[in-house]
Amino acid sequence: MQARFRRTALPLMLAIAPLVVAPFASGAAAADRYVLDASHSQILFSYDHLGYSTTYGLFSGFDGEIVFDQDDPAASSVTVSFPVRSMLTGWEARFSHFMSEDFFDAADDEMVSFVSTGIAVTGEDTALITGDLTLNEITREVVLDARLNAAGMHPMEEREWAGFDATTTLMRSDFELGMFAPFVSDEVDVVISIEAMLAE
Repeated sequence: MQARFRRTALPLMLAIAPLVVAPFASGAAAADRYVLDASHSQILFSYDHLGYSTTYGLFSGFDGEIVFDQDDPAASSVTVSFPVRSMLTGWEARFSHFMSEDFFDAADDEMVSFVSTGIAVTGEDTALITGDLTLNEITREVVLDARLNAAGMHPMEEREWAGFDATTTLMRSDFELGMFAPFVSDEVDVVISIEAMLAE
């Protein structure tokens, strides 16, 4: 039963990735709580720059938790958020431009958030997770293509552990961040990779 649960329910947790997670409603007895490993959880975004190069940015080091229903994985839900200004670009001038009025005009407390609205199990280790993404104070529906990488006892931590990847593509213009499009691509590819541990 436990092995079957890992193969079927755990991939649904990937919906979150990024993140600092808000509290969930209290669950039934079947609900389990996992917390993210902040040192091994990150969100990578990339976009085409004038056809000459691919530019990358990163969110990392966030905390979070996942609560999901073991008996009915598709009924699980997750709410996550993290500060816009935690973005890492590798170049201070680019970060400053992204936080300016040309793009986010971000206050210190402005957040990115994701609230799941539906989960469709697509395979033994895959799921499509639909949710509302709020970015630049605009909310749009997005779908995360999620995959369970591994689940089991961590060889060093001696705790139940799981790792996940997910991908999606966003349109900058959907969030009023479309400056320089289409010369700088409107499409932004997002890759999420997280690890999570069963809460004690």
